[in-house]
Amino acid sequence: MRMAISRTPYRVSFFGGGTDYPAWYRQHGGAVLSMAINHYCYVSGRHLPPFFGIRHRIVWSHIETVGSISEILHPAVRTGLRTLGFNDEDGVELHHQGDLPARSGIGSSSAFAVGLINVLHAMRGSRLSPLELARDAIDLEQNQLNENVGCQDQIASAYGGLNVIRFGRDETFTVEPLKLPDDSRAGFENWLMLFYAGSSRISSDFAKKLIDNLGRNTERLSRMHAMVDEAVALLRARKIEDFGKLLHESWMLKRKLSEGTSNGTIDRVYDDALRAGAVGGKLLGAGGTGFLVFVVPPERQDAVQRVLSHLVPVPFAVDFSGSTIIYDKGDEWRTAPT
Repeated sequence: MRMAISRTPYRVSFFGGGTDYPAWYRQHGGAVLSMAINHYCYVSGRHLPPFFGIRHRIVWSHIETVGSISEILHPAVRTGLRTLGFNDEDGVELHHQGDLPARSGIGSSSAFAVGLINVLHAMRGSRLSPLELARDAIDLEQNQLNENVGCQDQIASAYGGLNVIRFGRDETFTVEPLKLPDDSRAGFENWLMLFYAGSSRISSDFAKKLIDNLGRNTERLSRMHAMVDEAVALLRARKIEDFGKLLHESWMLKRKLSEGTSNGTIDRVYDDALRAGAVGGKLLGAGGTGFLVFVVPPERQDAVQRVLSHLVPVPFAVDFSGSTIIYDKGDEWRTAPT
């Protein structure tokens, strides 16, 4: 009996969101600047012993006890098991736990897809590279589940780090770590604040609106694409305040990409943060709720914290590990006969 546990980071996306959709980058290319963060999705998996009167047990926001893979309600689990060649001869037990809530703009569904694929391969005694993990998770979400998702989240979760991810018209992608000096990276992290404003949206629904509007947003998305390299140059020059102002400009553009990207409540939160001292920020994802990230001078952070006291603050930093198998035990852990 083999058991494995994967740990997969969520992400904060700063620039270029929207250019990571195939419908865009196949024509124009794309690029994003994103950060994997030290909050994680955990997936544990093992072969379920045949003592419990069930074949499979899946624990997420529901507890599923079923007799066949075809009965599993969780679409990514059901499809992932089939794709990797699992069948009903050997029972499977999977548990999902997350540090942060789903449907909140931090890439939770893609982190789960990456972590699921990672742990299922570990249960088979194999390992995938970050490139393979990202590609398989993109394939699972986009092609097998037909979800309206981009490609940046799977890559950020698989690789970890603070990266520019570039998308070619030929379907390839490259991951370029910024490799900032430790003091420069720490200084950047010290300017960042993350707040949770609640979650209830289905990201795929809002992504479909964005995809449907790509042709009408060519100028905006082209500008957002160009901002990626501008933002990198500002970080390398340690011009964090200017980085925040550029993020504000990007958010003003993103709000216009599709209806429902923001709402009155989020706009008030954002404006309150700016009046208290933030120089820029954005709602992560879209849909009028979820997590908001702000760039705030350290001396103004107490003031921002006060005006946003009704929200949940979430300290965070860069994760450099990517999706990792943190536990893997096979037959060798069985007690030897005496």
